[in-house]
Amino acid sequence: MSTDSIISKVWGFCTTLRDDGVGYGDYLEQLTYLIFLKMADEYSRPPHNRKIGVPAEYSWPTLKKLKGAELEVHYVTTLRELANRPGILGQVFTKSQNKIQDPAKLARVVEMVDQTEWVTMGADVKGDIYEGLLEKNAEDTKSGAGQYFTPRALIQVMVECLRPVPEKTIADPACGTGGFFLAAYDYLTKSPTLNRAQKTFLKKETFYGHEIVANTRRLCLMNLLLHNIGEIDGESCVSSTDALVADNGKRYDYVLANPPFGKKSSMTFTNDEGEEEKDDLVYNRQDFWATSSNKQLNFLQHTRTMLKTTGQAAVVLPDNVLFEGGVGETVRKKLLENTELHTILRLPTGIFYANGVKANVLFFDNKPAAKTAWTKEVWYYDYRTNIHHTLKRKPMRAEDLADFITCYHPADRHKRQETWHPETNPEGRWRKFTHAEILARDKTSLDTFWLKDKSLADLDNLPDPKDLGEEIVENIEAGLNNFRAVLAALGA
Repeated sequence: MSTDSIISKVWGFCTTLRDDGVGYGDYLEQLTYLIFLKMADEYSRPPHNRKIGVPAEYSWPTLKKLKGAELEVHYVTTLRELANRPGILGQVFTKSQNKIQDPAKLARVVEMVDQTEWVTMGADVKGDIYEGLLEKNAEDTKSGAGQYFTPRALIQVMVECLRPVPEKTIADPACGTGGFFLAAYDYLTKSPTLNRAQKTFLKKETFYGHEIVANTRRLCLMNLLLHNIGEIDGESCVSSTDALVADNGKRYDYVLANPPFGKKSSMTFTNDEGEEEKDDLVYNRQDFWATSSNKQLNFLQHTRTMLKTTGQAAVVLPDNVLFEGGVGETVRKKLLENTELHTILRLPTGIFYANGVKANVLFFDNKPAAKTAWTKEVWYYDYRTNIHHTLKRKPMRAEDLADFITCYHPADRHKRQETWHPETNPEGRWRKFTHAEILARDKTSLDTFWLKDKSLADLDNLPDPKDLGEEIVENIEAGLNNFRAVLAALGA
């Protein structure tokens, strides 16, 4: 089958199943189970002859030969039994369920998957198919999958600024569907000088992640396998544990992350009356600078803990991390003292699948203990003021941030030059502030802007009405989601 015909079939079945109420997420989930079983079968045959751990009675050939109700019953049994297996196999099938209730359509999906040799297919082809499904799933606002999907353009830019090098480790404490790993992998494989040892390290020892949501973790593992990262019969590089619970002692060269949005971590429990309640989680860790239930501040502190002394990080965090008082101020001061927080990229709204989010990318390098603060100056790139993006009509592209990469100067960031000047270029988006200037601000706030919002002063500079309309809808939906969260907290 040609690449185009495979893609056409994959999407065609998705459309057919949606008519039966099977959404992108459910379809993607079933496709993941079936592709995994087909790949396991391919690897079990010559020339590979590998033992993946799938019992013969639940292997791919047993699915192929069945039809109708027999297929449905056997498929359900297979999902249940494989969930109890160790390693990647068990993680992929954890909490697995059959979402395709029509046995005839299930048989057609099995047939489609069977017609493709997944192991020999190019990683770029099968990876692109799967990434396309992941993005479609993220676009489906009802599924809530968007919170686990970071815009690939932003990820690409963050990786290009960090410029990871071979035989270094890369971690993500909330890895979602693995976007940062894939971008770093693509960046590293572009090097024509990678030797065999470096390629092996890249495939098997470079990436480490955490993802506590079972379905998202399974999508991540399949995404990595389809992109040729890891081994189908090897150890999983994605842990199911909550990264914030404890310091596992492992240290990494790079941390790339976009922790889940929402200020507080919480766990749901049932009270004595049988009602569900939420309890805010406070992580008491000796390695944290301050104790808080604020999930974002905890992820920031955990990121610093994960880094080697020479480690580098790029982390997406919401605005509240930059200005919140109390614990927030303590964490910011410690971050300025103990790391070199050298760059903050201010992002516009309208680029995330979670509506109304105002976020930033913080770039910082870890450092050893010292008597004076490591951060001497913080460089800001304001890509928010007078910038308008929407997910559908005007999504952010990597080229939109080309100027930021130029200003960042990845080759040698100590040779940076400001583009902002109060007289010659007051519209410049690239500006630095000294450590002393930041400390002088109320609550050591890192939340700063200097450009004038043209839409407030000049009606001729208003965005396209359609863009405004889409932005209004996104903001209203974000507000509704916030109200729903309040009602849930009140037990309504």
